[in-house]
Amino acid sequence: MKAIVTGAAGFIGHTLVKRLLDEGYEVVGVDCFTDYYNIDIKRRNIDTIPNQNNNFTLVEADLRTVDLGALLSDAEVIFHQAGQPGVRKSWGNDFLHYTEMNINATQRLLEAARAAKNLKRLVYASSSSVYGDAETYPTKETDLPRPVSPYGVSKLAAEHLCSLYAKNFGIPITSLRYFTVYGPSQRPDMAFTRFLRAAIDRSSISIFGDGTQVRDFTYVDDIVNANLMCSQSTEAPGSIYNVAGGSNASVNDVLKVIEEITGSPLNVEYVTSVVGDVKRTGGDITSISSSVGWEPNVNLRSGLERHWEWAQSVYRA
Repeated sequence: MKAIVTGAAGFIGHTLVKRLLDEGYEVVGVDCFTDYYNIDIKRRNIDTIPNQNNNFTLVEADLRTVDLGALLSDAEVIFHQAGQPGVRKSWGNDFLHYTEMNINATQRLLEAARAAKNLKRLVYASSSSVYGDAETYPTKETDLPRPVSPYGVSKLAAEHLCSLYAKNFGIPITSLRYFTVYGPSQRPDMAFTRFLRAAIDRSSISIFGDGTQVRDFTYVDDIVNANLMCSQSTEAPGSIYNVAGGSNASVNDVLKVIEEITGSPLNVEYVTSVVGDVKRTGGDITSISSSVGWEPNVNLRSGLERHWEWAQSVYRA
């Protein structure tokens, strides 16, 4: 089975690539190594991918310009993980990067997928940010999306494109709405990596808001499992699923668990909340559970312990 993974050098992307190789796939990873965060980190992610059987090929290219027809010609599964991340950076002039990388690149990929004769499934990495401040919790896929950040708008727009191409051209697309992913190799700008690195450095941790905001944290291996299970399903084109870990913990709750795991108090300071951050997220996973049998396997404490082990290996001098 040949798989294409876009965003292969990223946090979720390279974790997915390693799992696919373990499962015996031939994998082509695509990444343009944007400078949203330190490119050296992405290079190190790629270096961790085992390639003893020469089943992995890295294509360093931009989805907006690369010859996608040739790239996808014999692809059987496409995992579209690439995109411009981050709520805080999506305001102002930076929004151009989000329209280009999240919307335009996705539309170009979808056009090329129409001609991919062997394609069995395209899995798109959407986000819980499409919900914004949801009307109900846990939030169902049928609830009205109301993003409150430009990032959320861009992810929802790309998701809508996936649905349109599924409906009009029959492309076998599944969109997965990820809820706050964490675990080893998490981006350096994301909360848990910042917290754990501060625990190592004994530096201060800036919390945006009062720390009572609640998130449905999802361990990265559970996200990878959801991708694999959905790629092998026969669901109708255009299916949309929440992928949520079920933790529903506040940021302050997480800080307490980290103190317990690391065995030392954290130096926390609370700063002004960020425009576009929601007060709560929580995903109803009834649909993905009943359709493909996916359930989260890693609880928050176990996931944080694994994240802590990784952080020490990377950041401890």
